[in-house]
Amino acid sequence: MTTSPERRYADRLESFSERNPVVVDVVLAAALMGSATLGSMLTLPGVEPLDQDRTATVLLGVACLALLKHRSHPRTALVVTAVCTVVAVALGYLLTPLLLAPVMAALYWLATHTDRGTTRVYGITTMVAVTVAAGVSDSMDHVSLLLRTIGPFFWLLLPLAAGNMTRLRRAYLKAVQARAEHAERTREEEARLRVTEERMRIARELHDVVAHHMALANAQAGTAAHLALTNPQQTQKILTDLTGTTSSALRELKATLGLLRQNDDPDSAPLEPSPGLTRLPELISACASAGLTVTVTTEGEPQSLSPGVDLTAFRIVQEALTNVTKHAAAEAAHVRLAYSGSRLLITVSNDGPATASLPEAAQSRGFGMMGMRERAHSIGGELCAGPRPEGGFEVTTALPLRPLAPQEEHTP
Repeated sequence: MTTSPERRYADRLESFSERNPVVVDVVLAAALMGSATLGSMLTLPGVEPLDQDRTATVLLGVACLALLKHRSHPRTALVVTAVCTVVAVALGYLLTPLLLAPVMAALYWLATHTDRGTTRVYGITTMVAVTVAAGVSDSMDHVSLLLRTIGPFFWLLLPLAAGNMTRLRRAYLKAVQARAEHAERTREEEARLRVTEERMRIARELHDVVAHHMALANAQAGTAAHLALTNPQQTQKILTDLTGTTSSALRELKATLGLLRQNDDPDSAPLEPSPGLTRLPELISACASAGLTVTVTTEGEPQSLSPGVDLTAFRIVQEALTNVTKHAAAEAAHVRLAYSGSRLLITVSNDGPATASLPEAAQSRGFGMMGMRERAHSIGGELCAGPRPEGGFEVTTALPLRPLAPQEEHTP
């Protein structure tokens, strides 16, 4: 947006006035004093000037001195200048814009420093007083009453209009600056929120990858050590599976960390696709090598899931089975997938001994339970976990087939 030279000069003058208010006020008061003094010497053609120069000098000097307080006391400055001007006009001095210069300046500053109501009350009162004084003055007896009063009325109306425009412009600029600052704060808060959400998402991914594979690797190593002497062939198979488990952990960890290094370079290596329910057989095989037998049943017609829901469903099943491997004294677990309408109901349960210690242990040793709830809520789903009445532990989650928009998550 371009700015006119006049506007630039006005902005520079206003900036200088804000930095040096005393200097500007003294210079303006002196200039107004000279203007008013010159105006007091003017008369109509053929009319002798008044022999009251000292009176005019005193009145105008008091008016200009009062203008030095226009920043802190604009009302007082206007009242003093208006009274001095009315007295000068009543004494017979010719009413000209030069003589009205101090009161016009006071009206302008009143309009810029006060509210609209104050400007209206004091401005109208001053205009009426000066107009009446001009009407009764004998300095322009041969001029009609209309011409004697309409001139001062419009002269005093000009500074009021200019002052109101200046005040409105300052209020507009202040509002624009406030909106810009608010927008900047909003952008910063939104950026911080996005960074926090991304950190939480990456933390969940890293937890799921590391916790699951390390738990399986620990269980497989323990089982292999237990069977090393009694069943060498089974031990060899478990150790082979352990190699696959660690390789899978490294592969998923690399894919997760690759998200942090991903850029817009078209030549960069593509990332692996996110895991989904299609990898359940691989997950069940890994659990089996750790000594946990997992059965899967599917109810309803399987439907395609969005990538986000597919990843969430897989991670919840993975974390639930990991908790069973780490915390439950169970040898079997059951995964139930039920497709109903637009939702997928997932239930992961085990038949371990009746105990209420599993959730406390799982929560006290990590963030698995909290991560599962966050994953489910992030796509508009729900998750419940707790001990079963007949024994064991159960995790149940209901997920939409398509993730809900943020405004839809709270819709009843």
